[in-house]
Amino acid sequence: MKFSKRGFIGTTAIAAAGLAALNYSKWQFLQADSQNYDVLESLQREMYEKAIALAKSKIRGGVDDPVFKQAYVDAAFSSNIFYWDTCFIACYAKYHQDELPIINALDNFYNLMDSDGSICREYTSDGKPFWPKEHPVSMNPPLLAFAELELYSIHHDKARLTKVFPYLFKHFDYWVKTCRGDDQLFFGDGLATGMDNIDRFPEGWQDDHQGIPLKNLYPELFDYNWTSSKWNKQGRLVDTSAQMALFAKNMMEIAGITNQPNEVEKYAVFYQETKNAINKLCWNEDDGFYYDLGYSKQIRRKHIGMFWVLLAEIVPPAKVDKFLAHLTDPEEFWRKIPVATTPANEKGFSPKGEYWKGSVWAPTNYMILKGLAKYQKTKIADQLAKQYYWAVAEVYKQTGTFWENYAPDFLEKGSSSRPDFCGWTGIVPIAVYNEYIKK
Repeated sequence: MKFSKRGFIGTTAIAAAGLAALNYSKWQFLQADSQNYDVLESLQREMYEKAIALAKSKIRGGVDDPVFKQAYVDAAFSSNIFYWDTCFIACYAKYHQDELPIINALDNFYNLMDSDGSICREYTSDGKPFWPKEHPVSMNPPLLAFAELELYSIHHDKARLTKVFPYLFKHFDYWVKTCRGDDQLFFGDGLATGMDNIDRFPEGWQDDHQGIPLKNLYPELFDYNWTSSKWNKQGRLVDTSAQMALFAKNMMEIAGITNQPNEVEKYAVFYQETKNAINKLCWNEDDGFYYDLGYSKQIRRKHIGMFWVLLAEIVPPAKVDKFLAHLTDPEEFWRKIPVATTPANEKGFSPKGEYWKGSVWAPTNYMILKGLAKYQKTKIADQLAKQYYWAVAEVYKQTGTFWENYAPDFLEKGSSSRPDFCGWTGIVPIAVYNEYIKK
């Protein structure tokens, strides 16, 4: 099965049961907390310079490009451009906008937006949507407003926010009209959430033909015909719902910066409705965790997507510590390289990674770091940043480059992982360095 939007063919032949013995015990992980995770300053500088060089080498577009006339920074792992990858590239390109044209990269998606506010998560080199608009697989996490505020945090360009606000306004409304249920939560598609091969449906579920059907536009390039493609309207997704709540909070902030007070109330109402719905329907008090819904019942499958509730400030203060206990548990998410995307006690976890079956990814780790800051969990954030940065540095010393993802239980690249990935892994040597490591 082809599981990656990036064109990986096949998966690693790792049997979870056979690798159970490789799981680290709790005491080993706790002992590791006392390890010195310091990275030599000379290596920090080398990694930073390498990341900038790799990112600059992947600048595309320009006057000779038939569609993208302005040079833009890109992940450049294929000829297509990707929505949420670009939003996370903004998280480190914000520090070097003179060298890394991230504004042009974001503008590519505004320029290709349909009149109703639809933006496809992936476009071909000739500016054509790679996915059909009728199916939620076409919709990546709605993070453009988040990305714009990342840029604003460095240069405070109010004119830029004023310019993009109408696009964000229409894009927000499209999401609400298209994917919001009567319960005020959002459905979506597993592949489109960005976490390609995490199963989101109830265990053992088979296609009941109640979902929105998919007709692949480019089946010869990517035949998305897995069970996941059949599961959409039947469920509700915690991460997608939290991302829409975050979108609303971001729009409130942008409206405030750009002196549009009348717009603030609309997003404030939406935010509160969505927050209330997530806490009412998705929180499981016994488990101290949030779960997706299937046919209005909780699907008790854990994955890293649930931690978007931190950045969106969904978690009531009284429940935060109970929720974070899962994050910091070495038998769940906090592995040798934190944070595993599928926890170690979940069926299907791979110690070597197997893409989103456990691999550690820069965008989700950065999301968690920023979410921890919302709740003043400085100690956990500092430990995560230091340990993760150190692990990436250790693999860099072995391989001389950065990888798309990393193995949760080994100081190695993930079992399915592309090299020279800047790309969003540039978050680690640049953004994490600037925000957590730099003295």
